[in-house]
Amino acid sequence: FLFGMEGVEHAGDEVVAILDAGAQYGKVIDRRVRELKVKSEILPLDTPLDTLRKYKAVIISGGPESVYSGDAPAFDTRLFDDAHNTTVPLLGICYGFQLLNYARKGKIVHKEGFRQDGQINVQLDTSSPLFSGLDAEEKVLLTHGDVVDGEQLGDGLEIVGRSGKLVVAVQSKDKRLFGVQFHPEVDLSVNGKRMLSNFLFSVAGCAGTYTVEDREETAIAEIRSVLGADKKALVLVSGGVDSSVCAALVTKAIGPERVYAIHIDHGLMRKDESVQVSSALASLGLRLKVVNAQEVFANAQQDELAKDRRPLKETVNPETKRHIIGDTFMRVAEAEISALGLNAAETILCQGTLRPDLIESASSLATTAKASVIKTHHNDTSLVRKLRSEGKVVEPLKDYHKDEVRTLGKLLGLSDELVWRQPFPGPGLAVRILCTEQPHIDSQFVPLNHKIQSLLSLGTNLATSHPLDTQKQELLEETRQIIKDHFSSPEHEEEQLRNITGIHATVLPILSVGVQGDSRSYSHVVALSGKRNWEQLFFLAKLIPKLFHNVNRVVYVFGEPLDTAEPITTITPTHLDPEAISQLQEADHCVAQVMLRHPHLLRTLSQVPVVLLPIGFDKGDQHRSVVIRTMITNDFMTGVPAVPGSDLAETELDEMVHSVLAHTPRIARVLYDLTAKPPATTEWE
Repeated sequence: FLFGMEGVEHAGDEVVAILDAGAQYGKVIDRRVRELKVKSEILPLDTPLDTLRKYKAVIISGGPESVYSGDAPAFDTRLFDDAHNTTVPLLGICYGFQLLNYARKGKIVHKEGFRQDGQINVQLDTSSPLFSGLDAEEKVLLTHGDVVDGEQLGDGLEIVGRSGKLVVAVQSKDKRLFGVQFHPEVDLSVNGKRMLSNFLFSVAGCAGTYTVEDREETAIAEIRSVLGADKKALVLVSGGVDSSVCAALVTKAIGPERVYAIHIDHGLMRKDESVQVSSALASLGLRLKVVNAQEVFANAQQDELAKDRRPLKETVNPETKRHIIGDTFMRVAEAEISALGLNAAETILCQGTLRPDLIESASSLATTAKASVIKTHHNDTSLVRKLRSEGKVVEPLKDYHKDEVRTLGKLLGLSDELVWRQPFPGPGLAVRILCTEQPHIDSQFVPLNHKIQSLLSLGTNLATSHPLDTQKQELLEETRQIIKDHFSSPEHEEEQLRNITGIHATVLPILSVGVQGDSRSYSHVVALSGKRNWEQLFFLAKLIPKLFHNVNRVVYVFGEPLDTAEPITTITPTHLDPEAISQLQEADHCVAQVMLRHPHLLRTLSQVPVVLLPIGFDKGDQHRSVVIRTMITNDFMTGVPAVPGSDLAETELDEMVHSVLAHTPRIARVLYDLTAKPPATTEWE
């Protein structure tokens, strides 16, 4: 049921098969196809051709492996063979593009040290039906290291897209098989949805009649099937849109009499969150019980088999924090079932788990191949997976993304206040407080810091015609090549590099999580300070991770320029203790109040995490700092930061900064995250 084999039984249905190669964006393909009103089902990559013949078309996702690797997932070679597959249209994306070439005896090359990660302009042959109606140059998202050798292309394939000299799109000569190195499914590929539309309607001949209402009926049918006529539903509600829509959907499916709603306060909520949750959910007519479990969570540990048995309040590892919180949620929920007098065997846990949660956790519910774990979500821990295997969990939103949940919420009659509530992670502020006991200074730290500073001094050197030493000359040549390969206007961008003055840079002694090439990265953070020229700052934020693959995040530090003569090597030891939690609650509240005073920001900014860093900068090791992370996205799998002066007024951003500094004790600096997703994730942990 989970992977849609029911479509095989209804050959008359208009269904597209998505073969999963382990992509982080695999479910976004599914979402885009459904958005175009075509039903889709995710199947394993090794699904046999005999099964696939019953589908309208096949799309192959990206994936973290190399096609020539011994760990590469298996596939049916007949799918790519003209002698066997004469009818099924196919679109290969990223890994799928390389697999199409590889299966047809083309050559795939691994270039040492080469990667393309981010938005890049590509040149397209618009006579191809895949690119009909598009411009000859389009901005797309590329995330890859391996490349297709244009001199040894797969049999019967022709090139229809390039990025400089690199091949990024091919088609078979009968215009039935297509492959693209980039990701048309994500927002960062500006006209990617049009490309998918061309494939579905012009190539595959789909009609497009599948609606959101159809999917609501499917979700309700699943709820009724799992709960039957007698079982009770236990809904864990945070007050966010996901759990609220889940609660409303379950209530619609089986009626309020069998639904029990519990709000577990783990002590890591936003300021006054639990009071607001109680008020908001009362309007749904649900029986809501608020459980104060702050001490339980603070002292919770991993299970007895784990190496690290420290309680949550002393834990610094971000994955360990997520595991402890997720498992403790389940244990507290089970205790509440008993307290309510419910029979555990007759009670089903209902979660508002979304598709991106499962994708980033590499859950088997969202991926059939060897996807990389980006971060473990609290609602997809090992204990949750065990409960699923026992049939004790129902997740009616597991096929939905955030924007789709909001649409469904409106259909269910939820208020705008709930539907447009800022997303908040289940582990709460635990994953927005970077906990550490010592600075992260590895063997790359000092050399990287030196290279970053050399990069920023190139502009001055070029402007003054100052002769460059060998190291700087090599850096300049590499930078020019990156600009040529990755930026839409190389001449303009090199001029940007020449004009950079008054901006300082340093590597911070912390790590942040990111996603690069369908895999998790846990890498360095670069801080910029000085002149507030947003065009130059965002240029550097795009350039630096492309030039230095051990950097996945770039931030701007408000206030006086940092002294970068020596790297920052000290931190403020930080745990999930009352002081750190209180600091972040207040800082988060300050930013939220500014957004309420400027309501348009609630619609413009998809998400605004506020993060506490264990760095005191020039105030010393008794202070911390705060990061404001704005994110604009539709699919919540990719996104871009808001540009001050465009997406939000500079006065609004300044208001946030000044409010945080004025009302939050012992905060040294406020920072602004300049990084897109990818290479950074929305959250820092």
